[in-house]
Amino acid sequence: MKKLKIGLPSGSLQEATLKLFAKAGYRITVSPRSYVPDIDDPELEGLFIRAQEIPRYVEREVLDVGLTGKDLILESGADVVEVAQMTYSKTTSRPYRWVIAVPEESPIRTLEDLRGKRIATELVNATKQFLTSKGIEAEVEYSWGSTEAKVRIPGLADAIADGTETGSSLRANRLRVVETMFESTTRFIANHGAWKDPWKREKAENIVMLLRAALEAEPKVGLKMNVSRKNLDVVLASLPALNTPTVSGLTDPDWVALEIITDEKIVRDLIPKLKRAGAEGIIEYPLNKVVY
Repeated sequence: MKKLKIGLPSGSLQEATLKLFAKAGYRITVSPRSYVPDIDDPELEGLFIRAQEIPRYVEREVLDVGLTGKDLILESGADVVEVAQMTYSKTTSRPYRWVIAVPEESPIRTLEDLRGKRIATELVNATKQFLTSKGIEAEVEYSWGSTEAKVRIPGLADAIADGTETGSSLRANRLRVVETMFESTTRFIANHGAWKDPWKREKAENIVMLLRAALEAEPKVGLKMNVSRKNLDVVLASLPALNTPTVSGLTDPDWVALEIITDEKIVRDLIPKLKRAGAEGIIEYPLNKVVY
């Protein structure tokens, strides 16, 4: 049987990845003592490894495809096919920002002020590339964790280059952003050999379609309701929808069933409005996938 070997990120992204695959229709069972998960698709062979390692294992064809961050692709320099962007992360759906930051009281205000300074980071290569693109010469050294603390101890570093989703860690450490280097999101990648193989490419594209459909569905819900024909125009006028609402006839010719997909964040205001406009039997239901 043909198999597609897929690299899944362990660590901080693991739980979010498992939830995303579950919404896409894949059951992945992980043993605490094993890197090899059980996937309910016999054509998939998975491996849980650190996201930092996935780009080079995909490039070397140890894996056919994988999920990793754009920042880690840049850092590794791996020559891979970026099949799709997957905007999800460990806590939010926001892109992961890589920034250069200094203590609030630091005299460093601009990139120019970083000339000749020392910057601590876990993303050495990507930081060097960014500074070079801006014409800035600075010393960039690898930080083995606790990067935010490096600028608080005299002589260790003048600035840090670090990743943040919400900025809360930077604020907690009283750090100020000097420059945003780039934004990073999760990417579905493939090696060139797998991408040229018709079966592997189609299999990968099918997975991507379902994963993206699950992400599209996350902020949305479906609404069903019954509406009398005399109130239909009023109800329709107040309905935001992904596409034109579906209106179906009922056995009672004076009533119709109406269905829409809409953003969950507006539903709490929308349902009372629909009720007052004449809608009845309103049902809200979650969505697993939305395929455009």
